[in-house]
Amino acid sequence: MTQFILTGIQDKVAVITLNRPEKLNAWNTAMRNEIMAALRTYDQDSSVAAIIMTGAGDRAFCAGQDLEEAKHFDVARSEEWMREWETYYDLLRSLSKPLIMALNGVAAGSAFQVSLLGDIRVGHPGVRMGQPEINSGVASVTGPWIMRDMLGMSRTIELTLTGRLMDAEECRHIGLLHHVVPADQVLAKAMEIGRDLATKPPVALRLDKQRFKEMTEAGFRDAIEAGIRIQAESYASGEPARVMEAFFRKRAK
Repeated sequence: MTQFILTGIQDKVAVITLNRPEKLNAWNTAMRNEIMAALRTYDQDSSVAAIIMTGAGDRAFCAGQDLEEAKHFDVARSEEWMREWETYYDLLRSLSKPLIMALNGVAAGSAFQVSLLGDIRVGHPGVRMGQPEINSGVASVTGPWIMRDMLGMSRTIELTLTGRLMDAEECRHIGLLHHVVPADQVLAKAMEIGRDLATKPPVALRLDKQRFKEMTEAGFRDAIEAGIRIQAESYASGEPARVMEAFFRKRAK
């Protein structure tokens, strides 16, 4: 029994639904652990040929890290936290089966990064994506690593420093969204893609994904080690806690 996700299989396609709509599906450690357990199960299940991740409700795929959890972090927790992300991202990168992201709203911060670690992304005109971590006083390390490979250095710098969210049209134009469909057709389109991928020769598909991981492995490990160093300095300064506390005070008003 899971508390924070819903799961199911149809036509050899597994669906993992992030299920905290009241929190814009923002994840905490427990939720990520449930996601990873489901991903491992489906990757080893011979009846599953493709996996979809999506979010409950119509507002967000995921708003990223739950700040209610992050506001209590300190320097020691920041390193442990980065190792948890290393495990999560390494799992996403190591899946032998294709991963389709059915984006039903905002994908921000770490959720933006996770969506980019999927293989194919489907969204609708209301989707917004980006790296707003700077607005929470959190330094970005893994996000820029992922974005640079996909978007180049110039756009990566601009998105990281401004923290702005891109609309669906911009995301489609620069190749982050592969398909933009009406909101009520996002999951159906993702299922269509999943069924198509399920017909591909599985060994060739697995080896293609393996090679993509190999091509980016050194950069990934470098980003994690840099993240440990940079987040320690960030949390030691006290800035993340101050910025997040100001955010919660403002929201309470």
